[in-house]
Amino acid sequence: MSSDKPTLDDLRIDRAAPPRRKSHTALILVLVLLLALGAGAFWRINRPKPVTVRTLVVLEPASSSDRTLLNGSGYVKARLAATVSSKITAKVVEILVEEGMKVEAGQVLARLDSSNVDKSLALSEAQAEAARKGLNETKANLVQAERELNRITQLAAAKVSSPSELDRADADAKALRARLERQQADVAVAEHEVALWKQQHDDTIIRAPFSGIVTSKDAQPGEMVSPVSAGGTGTFTRTGICTIVDMGSLEIEVDVNESYINRVKSGQPVEATLDSYADWQIPAKVIAIIPTADRNKATVRVRVGFEKLDPRILPDMSVKVAFQSASGETKVVDRTITIPKSAVQQREGRDVVWLVRDERAERRPVTLGSARGDEVTIAAGLGGGDKVIVDAPANLADGARVTEAKR
Repeated sequence: MSSDKPTLDDLRIDRAAPPRRKSHTALILVLVLLLALGAGAFWRINRPKPVTVRTLVVLEPASSSDRTLLNGSGYVKARLAATVSSKITAKVVEILVEEGMKVEAGQVLARLDSSNVDKSLALSEAQAEAARKGLNETKANLVQAERELNRITQLAAAKVSSPSELDRADADAKALRARLERQQADVAVAEHEVALWKQQHDDTIIRAPFSGIVTSKDAQPGEMVSPVSAGGTGTFTRTGICTIVDMGSLEIEVDVNESYINRVKSGQPVEATLDSYADWQIPAKVIAIIPTADRNKATVRVRVGFEKLDPRILPDMSVKVAFQSASGETKVVDRTITIPKSAVQQREGRDVVWLVRDERAERRPVTLGSARGDEVTIAAGLGGGDKVIVDAPANLADGARVTEAKR
């Protein structure tokens, strides 16, 4: 009869049974992951570093109206502007102006120390007064001497007075006349000296030479001013009190390339646009073409006047101008793209430029136009918004990684 209770034989290990197989899948996955990470790190460490390059953005050619002949840029200038200085070297006592103040012609701007001049003026006036009093005394003596001469002359004619008395009276009268002339000259000299010191006193008062706006205050009370610059260790002498600008004399100065100056004429209408107010188109016209060229820049200066001035127009503002054609004139629109010559290279017999796209270099064949100085025009191959590499390395390859230099 069999029993259901466990026996010692049931607890014995069966050595003949085949061993279980361990799974290596997890180990293989870990090894593959480690190899992938190591390969990625090796590639990041040893991959080529991006080339640092300087770039510029090609501007879209200025859109021109149907009447535009030529586009240019310049600055607002004042035809009447002056740094007001003194005629003498002296210490500033008082400054009566501030920046932005409107002044009239002849208005007092500043006062200089006049203490020494005042004393010299008082002395010269006293000397002039003394000379005038001496002159009056001589005049009275001369009147008396002439009366005495007349009396002696009558007595000599009547044989009452001797010729010697007549000669003495005549000599006295002549001496007084000579003294009178000398004293009259002395009085004139003294009066001129008074006028000189009065002028020097007036020179200590600085006045506005014309009406305008004070744009800068260049001196303070206590400083020395002089018509000539004089500086040294620990000292400095100002040469100006303030700068005055006549806002009614504002105009535009434009340097036009001499190749296009034939498109500009005196009286030609111009449309001006201040960089500060890009949506404000200001009517203007050509005042004059300066009859000389700058050989260094190959430009001719053109003066452009505003049709109507506005308080928003300020000196030294940058402005763009569009020279317009009169009705019936043929339009010649300038739409060229200009880039530095250093941005153009020769590759495989072609003129090329390098662009930056998605942080990589891209070679672009171009067709060159005319060259002016350090710049060259592009007839074909570039458009507005293209980012061109300037001074590209000679070994730069198409598709190479690049980074833009910080300006």
